[in-house]
Amino acid sequence: MRWRDALTVDDFRQMARARMPKMVFDYIDGGVEDEFALAANIEAFRRKAFVPRYLVNVEHRNHRTSLFGRTYDRSFGISPTGFASLFRPGADLMLARAAAKARIPFVLSGASNISVETVAKAAPGYVWFQVYGARDRKITRDLLKRATGAGVETLVVTVDVPVTPKRTRNIRNGFGLPPRMSLSTVLQALLHPGWTARYLLNGGLPKLGNWQPYAPQGASALEIARVFACETPNPTQSLEDIATIRESWKGTLLVKGILHPDDAVEMMKLGADGIWVSNHGGRQLDRIVPSIDALPAIRQAVGGEATLVIDSGIRRGADIAVARCLGADFAFIGRVTLFGVAACGEAGATRVIELLTEELDLVMGQIGCCDVNRLGPVDLGLSVQ
Repeated sequence: MRWRDALTVDDFRQMARARMPKMVFDYIDGGVEDEFALAANIEAFRRKAFVPRYLVNVEHRNHRTSLFGRTYDRSFGISPTGFASLFRPGADLMLARAAAKARIPFVLSGASNISVETVAKAAPGYVWFQVYGARDRKITRDLLKRATGAGVETLVVTVDVPVTPKRTRNIRNGFGLPPRMSLSTVLQALLHPGWTARYLLNGGLPKLGNWQPYAPQGASALEIARVFACETPNPTQSLEDIATIRESWKGTLLVKGILHPDDAVEMMKLGADGIWVSNHGGRQLDRIVPSIDALPAIRQAVGGEATLVIDSGIRRGADIAVARCLGADFAFIGRVTLFGVAACGEAGATRVIELLTEELDLVMGQIGCCDVNRLGPVDLGLSVQ
């Protein structure tokens, strides 16, 4: 299938599956343990249904959304996704350019293969930066300093990775540091010559660009990855760390991975500008509440003026509409744009953005909503609290 013929984001998932060895595809596609959370995230959105209003003039529909003093052309952006250049060389840059072209934010992962300085320069004004708090707090401070120097205005601190999860697919496939080579792994590489050729021609395992300065000079990609693995996860990360980051970061600050209303309230007290409701796409804890189910209670706890964004489980434009109805000010997608770029490069990521926009636009037209910012509980047949 060609990217121009794709009708759904799942088409890009299938194209990505066909173009990559199983070990690599499963890293994107998988969750943890039995993958209950992965399925529950998607099912939670599917349980929500709209109650449309007809005989409303919906000829013109608005998708522009204001967030932290900036207006974006759509009400969703691209989540941080680590090791993207493993799936296609230069993927971080492709995702950033696709986001800038669509006039939406792109969040560069703290585990990106291309440095924040390079990516921010490629899509000025549209790049946010995500950090995982390192065990060595000096590294975290330096990452913040570098992001500021690169012109990044929005920082996303991810807090839902206190320990290393058990990702069963990765373990079975031998996806680790270093990868475990087996007859099956070699056969998969031979059966996917396009991916294998790009991998080898670009020097094999890509380096973690943001972490290269903290490894010994001349360190290999594997050595740099080991530095990252030693520094994160950081099980000692605490409220004090968030307070310290808030004090030193002068731009916009979001805290990502919040699911409990009390945690959301605490983050706002510490000076966060927004709360990112997320269960990490079902990649950290298997018996965990879906983000969309946690959202209403968090909205009630922090009030109507606080900024809430959400990810995890979004596969359709209708899911973005549901998130807006239940209290999110903005939504983020991760896996689906990664499937797009892995399958077809920047064109694939761009088409995924277009597909979700088209689907959201159709939902708005069908339910009688002319402005994405007016979506609310009533559109799901719920009473307004």
